[in-house]
Amino acid sequence: MRRLSFFVLFSVLFFSNAYSGSDQIEFVEYTLDNGLHVILHQDNSTPIVAVSVMYHVGSKNEDPQRTGFAHFFEHLMFEGSDNIPRGEYFKIVQKNGGTLNANTSFDRTYYYEVLPSNQLELGLWLESERMLHLKIDSIGVETQRNVVKEERKQRYDNQPYGSLIEEIFTRAYTTHPYRWTPIGSAQYIDMAKLNEFMDFYKMYYVPDNATLSIAGDIDIDDTKELIEKYFGTIPKGTQPIVRPNITEPAMTSELRDTVYDNIQLPAVILTYHIPAQGTEDYYALNMLTTLLSGGQSSRMYKSLVDEKQLALQAASFPFALEDPGVFIAFGLVNVGVDPSELEAGMDAEIDKAKNELISEREFQKLRNQIEADFISGNQNVAGIAESLANYHVYFGDTNLINTEIEKYMQVTREDIQRVAKKYLQNDKRVVLYYLAKSQQAK
Repeated sequence: MRRLSFFVLFSVLFFSNAYSGSDQIEFVEYTLDNGLHVILHQDNSTPIVAVSVMYHVGSKNEDPQRTGFAHFFEHLMFEGSDNIPRGEYFKIVQKNGGTLNANTSFDRTYYYEVLPSNQLELGLWLESERMLHLKIDSIGVETQRNVVKEERKQRYDNQPYGSLIEEIFTRAYTTHPYRWTPIGSAQYIDMAKLNEFMDFYKMYYVPDNATLSIAGDIDIDDTKELIEKYFGTIPKGTQPIVRPNITEPAMTSELRDTVYDNIQLPAVILTYHIPAQGTEDYYALNMLTTLLSGGQSSRMYKSLVDEKQLALQAASFPFALEDPGVFIAFGLVNVGVDPSELEAGMDAEIDKAKNELISEREFQKLRNQIEADFISGNQNVAGIAESLANYHVYFGDTNLINTEIEKYMQVTREDIQRVAKKYLQNDKRVVLYYLAKSQQAK
């Protein structure tokens, strides 16, 4: 629903699996007979509660000729149900003192409400209604077709650098469904028939493909009773859930391209393939990201922005994805600088990470940054609810919310240098230049 700016998006992606600090986050989890996985975290310090449902369906589950379905449902799920009038979902939550939102990724779709804790039952009823009785009719579908197309125009097609992620992924992937992004194609959404949306809903929006995560001012036993009341009788899905099992072939050479956009300043983007989130090398690559661009004292910022003044902004970030993802280095070219100069400067910093073992002092600073980032994460019940769901859905280990920091602390200086050499190879990457349309040859 709400969209994030380009740089905020990547900070969210990077820190979505955050740690709360030294205190353990206690939780109870179990699975209903219909397959719905439930995670409950009790925190009675403030009278609020986050009620969330994560469906294990994202853009990678879509038919290549019907991209955008998962994101479309992010909107359609607010249309109402057999018992919720059209357009009333937001009003009901807001009139009861709550907030709500949703987001879609390549791998999952997430819905949540944050409510006064005396409205817990309301949140459970709302989520159970759209899991069981979502209103999918021609009026709602046509309404949301227009909404999604307008969102695409405003957020992607007509916004500077708005197409960047699409342009990266469509080149970095040739066979894996990550080759299209969650926003999907307006053309395919227009072509889709009502029964296709119904079929997608029946396959993926079922209790055995969902995780109900609740955090906040609750009583565990009372909450279990309410969950059974509202979700216990929802039937399992009746068909096997389709999940892609596609391995993207390794790149064998560098791919270079230029995108002409309505921009003032050029950009240089370097994209490399990396392993899936949760793998051993993924943690080392995350620490490499912090080394290169974790704040204004990081290597890329100091070198490219402060010292050489080649860039106005410089960053690197690994995409945390369920299947093997990408590591992206991004630079916004300074006025009067040729993009090739910035690319050479970015390469120099990456090569330094490959060829030189970082000092003990810099490594300790890096570890401190990682620990600080975890401590600052999960400071509210909404963040805890989402992290608990993420860890269960992606890793099958909810307690990683307490223990994942150990995986970072096991990374050595040598690991960081090794993954830089292994994955950030010049002959196996995508290089994109974003240039102003005025520079395009007639």
